[in-house]
Amino acid sequence: MRRESINVKMVLSFVFTFPCENIFRPCFNNFAPVRPHKVSNYIDPIQAQKIRLIMTLRQSGVQNMDVLNAIENIPREHFIDPMMMDQAYDDIAMPIGRGQTISQPSVVAKMTEALELTDRHKVLEIGTGTGYQACILSKICRRVYTIERQKLLHDLAEKNFKALHLRNITTLYGDGMGGWPKIHGIEQAPFDRIIVTAAAREKPPQALIDQLVIGGIMIAPIGESGKQMLKRYKKEGEDTWSVVDVMPVRFVPLLPDFESDKSQENIMDRVVA
Repeated sequence: MRRESINVKMVLSFVFTFPCENIFRPCFNNFAPVRPHKVSNYIDPIQAQKIRLIMTLRQSGVQNMDVLNAIENIPREHFIDPMMMDQAYDDIAMPIGRGQTISQPSVVAKMTEALELTDRHKVLEIGTGTGYQACILSKICRRVYTIERQKLLHDLAEKNFKALHLRNITTLYGDGMGGWPKIHGIEQAPFDRIIVTAAAREKPPQALIDQLVIGGIMIAPIGESGKQMLKRYKKEGEDTWSVVDVMPVRFVPLLPDFESDKSQENIMDRVVA
């Protein structure tokens, strides 16, 4: 007990003999001074527009999280005319040149959701445009094969896919009404899913029906301008289909053949940075 009492006295004597700041200064010097944390109120305008669009899509009934995530992650501003950049995430269709349009996000979302995609599916798209729909599909399915009949749009879409480092999309410049042709003796059909982004008058072309697997799903707009309905076809057997109306839509007509595009029409030649 005496030894403990002496030790306490020695410690107290030491503390009061030397200033505390001299004892603890080496420890304090190891710490940076604490500065008040400033909270930034800045919100990236593009991100804010994306958030607003996703909320709009959910309110319209789109629930599939894979579809919503794909739309959030694919930069729609890269697929439109730079002059219309401020409207990239508005729920509207926009012109992309050659008399074609990029569909409004709600239509893209509902068409994609109606396909009931998984990461095992191989998908055929008819009508590539600048490639936005194909990019959305590529984020969800195993592989996308897409056909575009307009050379300038086909070339622009290929540049967009390359710039976005999307390697599971195969493009073809040609007539989509005939389906995906055999190339170098290799057949890619049948497909698990087919999506058509131009309107047939009465029903999808027979060549596309033949290239869908039994149990497969095709989404296609049907009807004349002003009276089009997006329809979901499910192939139940070789000659048996079930058909469901999805929603009224407005698409350019599905046309045969393909354009050579020798003339240089005004089209944005922008490549994704």
